Amino acid sequence: MAVWQGHSPEERAQVRACAARLRAGFEAAGAVPVECPILLPEATLLDLYGEDIRARAYVTSDALRGEQVMRPDFTVPVVEFHMAQGAEPARYTYSGEVFRRQEEDEARANEYIQVGLEIFDGSDPAAADAEVFARLLAATEGLTLTATTGDMGLLLAAVEGLNTSETRKAALRRHVWRPQRFRSLLDRFSGRVPVPASRVALLTSADPFAEAGPEQGLRSRAEVEARIAALRADAEVPLIAEREVALIDQLLGVREVLPYALEHLRDIAVDMPAIAGAVDGVARRADALAARGIDIATLDFEVAYGRLHMEYYDGFVFGLHVPGRLDLPPVATGGRYDTLTRILGQRAGKPQGIPAVGGVVRPGLIVELGGGA
Repeated sequence: MAVWQGHSPEERAQVRACAARLRAGFEAAGAVPVECPILLPEATLLDLYGEDIRARAYVTSDALRGEQVMRPDFTVPVVEFHMAQGAEPARYTYSGEVFRRQEEDEARANEYIQVGLEIFDGSDPAAADAEVFARLLAATEGLTLTATTGDMGLLLAAVEGLNTSETRKAALRRHVWRPQRFRSLLDRFSGRVPVPASRVALLTSADPFAEAGPEQGLRSRAEVEARIAALRADAEVPLIAEREVALIDQLLGVREVLPYALEHLRDIAVDMPAIAGAVDGVARRADALAARGIDIATLDFEVAYGRLHMEYYDGFVFGLHVPGRLDLPPVATGGRYDTLTRILGQRAGKPQGIPAVGGVVRPGLIVELGGGA
């Protein structure tokens, strides 16, 4: 039941009934149901995700409203709704279609239903994280799933603690969710790979425009000059120490059940004190999960989890997967997105943001796996 196209009215009815049941469960837990627009302003999503959003979103044009994007998920419109109208604390739930372009696997859904739960509450972030995880786990009860957790805050804290320029830190932070680009930058900033010869020639040339030919393209000469000046300034920054890079590699390699992962993280924090606060956060969450009845002794934790498809999450992340079914997306995913609320809050006059965590479940997959009754 991966996509709507080609399925019978009966199959669609089963998915909608499952979605209604899931949403009713979140409402029973105190979440207020909200409805979100299907068409969202493209500019908002571009500001958040950059041009990458075009690769997986459907874009349309409106003569009055400009470029619009068909809703790729609910988090952004729910945050905007809360910032405009809500007060902390608050809980919301929703149900409806989302739309994702698929360019690599035509069997993957490009239109499907999501049901979600979002909690805006800064009084006890660890408890809120544990509640969202526990409620989505309960929503998928009866299915054989593997849970994986992580925390994007660990890597972000490690980057913040590097002994390098703010410009380089910003570049690494921007690409935390793009592992290959992050690695290439880290290798270049540390000298593990040489600077390309073409860039060396550009930076050492007395007149970079001498053989450039006629000006063309969208960038002005002044913009190109500013970029060259920035690259020259960056070239003067000392290399990131190999010891610091090795610690980041060690951090990214943590992949164990939660109690052992915590022990490993505490050991790394001795040599990388910048992550100590984030490690404490993982420990508080572990206690909160245990208090919710979660068996943390068997709960997987991966520092690198969530780096491919969770670009607005900046703390706790999790996914519930079908074991052995790499062809299927996660049945449920979620995480913390405090930074997103600060970015969107600036437009609503609330630049401090509101700590928030949420998760979504896919009723279509639940029905497909036999759990929709």
